[in-house]
Amino acid sequence: MLIGTVVLALTAAALGFVWWPLALIVVPVLVFLFAFFRDPDRAVPVEQMAVVSPADGKVSDITEVENDPIIGGPAVRIGIFLSVFNVHVNRSPCDGKVIDVRYKTGKFINALKHDVVSDQNESNTIVMAEPNGTEPVVVVKQIVGLIARRIICTVNVNDQVKRGDRIGMIKFGSRTELTISKKLQPMVKCKVGQTVKGVVDVLAMLGEPIHTTIPASDTGTEGEPIVGRTTPA
Repeated sequence: MLIGTVVLALTAAALGFVWWPLALIVVPVLVFLFAFFRDPDRAVPVEQMAVVSPADGKVSDITEVENDPIIGGPAVRIGIFLSVFNVHVNRSPCDGKVIDVRYKTGKFINALKHDVVSDQNESNTIVMAEPNGTEPVVVVKQIVGLIARRIICTVNVNDQVKRGDRIGMIKFGSRTELTISKKLQPMVKCKVGQTVKGVVDVLAMLGEPIHTTIPASDTGTEGEPIVGRTTPA
């Protein structure tokens, strides 16, 4: 945001030197810049069985997976498309421990083409186990799109996260996938085409709870703003 502001200020100065009304062209661009990088605090649902949305956007697909290669068994996958107008901060869908973070290079196909982007596009996969466990039960996958070219991940292996904690960001239009192991007996509570908000909306209720001793997150105590490790450009 700082770099963008400086660049736009210099652009406005140059345009204003030619003809001052031209400097006003940068105003809507600056407004869009600040709107895109907004990072609002939100109240986190306290239901133990709730799995919340890891991103803002529109549910594009819900898929029953017979044998997910990361989960190591049957799972349900919920895909969310993020437009350039959505908040792009990713949040943890539940309490857990990060047991793996996998960055993969790839293409920049339009994120709306969910049937191909999951495997072919550049992505970052965050694998989570129960806070005191070792087996993967939940996966959050950050996937770039046609415009998005940068993934930020702020968690590392062995980090303990709470439901609603900030775990990363995808800059500009993109896709986020949430995969839940069938061992947790997830009951999907969203539908394709539904607009969801990160943390606020519950995507699934679990029949088998995630065992944790981590206190639930509260607004204002849910983690620091987006800083930290960044995946390669």
